[in-house]
Amino acid sequence: MSFIDSIIAQVLGLEVSLHHAHARLACRTDNEALHDLRINLRKLRSLLRPMRRLEAPRMLDEAAADVGRLTTPVRDLEVLIVELERQGFHDPAIRRRQLLESSYSAIDASATVQRFMAVLDGWPARMREAQRDGELDKLHERVRIRLQRQLQRLRESLADSAFDRHELRLLVKRMRYAHEAYPRLSPLPGEAVQALRAVQSALGGWHDHFQWCLRAEHERDLLVLKDRWEIAGDAELKAAEVELSILAECLAKKEPSPVE
Repeated sequence: MSFIDSIIAQVLGLEVSLHHAHARLACRTDNEALHDLRINLRKLRSLLRPMRRLEAPRMLDEAAADVGRLTTPVRDLEVLIVELERQGFHDPAIRRRQLLESSYSAIDASATVQRFMAVLDGWPARMREAQRDGELDKLHERVRIRLQRQLQRLRESLADSAFDRHELRLLVKRMRYAHEAYPRLSPLPGEAVQALRAVQSALGGWHDHFQWCLRAEHERDLLVLKDRWEIAGDAELKAAEVELSILAECLAKKEPSPVE
């Protein structure tokens, strides 16, 4: 299978998963539908990101980004509700579940989602047209170079102790999913993969608590939890700094070039 064929095949597989998750969300079959929708969106964008200078990938990536922006507040609400229930604050959780239900309905009826699905459906044909027109020549090399630059940016960010941890969390996520999207082209050292996941987990927990503290400043029924969230977030950030040091050491080691 050619490089372009493999990309199109992956997108087709993700399309099936995205439609399935969207249908589950529309029917309210389970609590993981939106999460699965967003995971598959992230996988799709990780495939597309190194090709965004090309029109067809850029159009689909922009449509996927719109769905991501639409669903991010809803996913944040899902996570907050789980936390409230875990802490035993059931009344605030119930009130937010009512908002969550209306948010699900808004996503289901959204023109943003409908447009994304339409662009996704037509994407393989647009890529084949671009291939015939010669627009995808040397795509393999373009992607490889883009991934190397992405890793270099992550290395530089890790070396800067003042680099914003929120932005670093995003760089870590993007590098992890880029590696999973293009494992044979990824310049990421093998031993760094587990370190990358550990950093993502630690920074993710810290980020959640940071966001909850911000919400507590505006949502009075959350204020009672703010102190414990701050304490938990500080502990997770300290743990993340340790994992960041381990990741930086892994990335500083010279590794063989990725398989071509």
